Amino acid sequence: MPTTTVRRLASQVRSKLRAAGEDGAVATGLSFFKPDDDVQLYGVKSSGVRSIEKEAFQFVRGQWTVVEAISFCELLAQDAHHESKMVGVLLLGRYWRTFSKGLLTKVRGWIMAGCYPNWAAVDGLAPAVLTPLILTYPELIPRVSRWASSRNLWLRRAAVVTFVPLARKGEQLDAAYSLVESLLDDTHDLMHKACGWLLREAGKTDMRRLERFLLQNGAGMPRTTVRYAIERFPEQKRKNLLVKTRG
Repeated sequence: MPTTTVRRLASQVRSKLRAAGEDGAVATGLSFFKPDDDVQLYGVKSSGVRSIEKEAFQFVRGQWTVVEAISFCELLAQDAHHESKMVGVLLLGRYWRTFSKGLLTKVRGWIMAGCYPNWAAVDGLAPAVLTPLILTYPELIPRVSRWASSRNLWLRRAAVVTFVPLARKGEQLDAAYSLVESLLDDTHDLMHKACGWLLREAGKTDMRRLERFLLQNGAGMPRTTVRYAIERFPEQKRKNLLVKTRG
């Protein structure tokens, strides 16, 4: 399908998002961010974003290939508004069965270029696009894991969040724990939270392994990471782990 049609649909999506925006939802949404965070909102709730994405997909279903979906996502990634970015990644995620390994390089470029400049944008992109990509091509896991050493905060966060849906199902736990271990010295609070989130999900299918990891590494972990990681333990176990992991 011609690129002009991609642009036309992107324009239609923006128009629908603007029309659906609510001032109250903007204020509520911004309350989840820090004052200096790079985020702009139309004020459309998540359910509304998904509805608009579904309508857009129905318009191109059976016509577009992953090539057009990537172009659409890339176009909306350059929009300043969070909701536009999310429509792009959600639609692209529908084409996961035809992802190629080369998409990883493209996604990395989007992040490095500042197209996903806050935690919410990264947390939307990673599970929709990166998780199915490494699930299809496990050989890409080491490359994603190496993002943890990047100076780019959002690349580091993307690396962690990509493994959350897999860890939740007990998959790629070795990679998940290694990733967290490599980030124990990270100084950013958003990484402390992300690592704790990944550990918590990894513990869903193997609580004993999580407990062992915390006892071995907890003294060197940020307390935020530990607190997030232990959320699903019984209350007394949480208290004991907080004491035993105190450095």
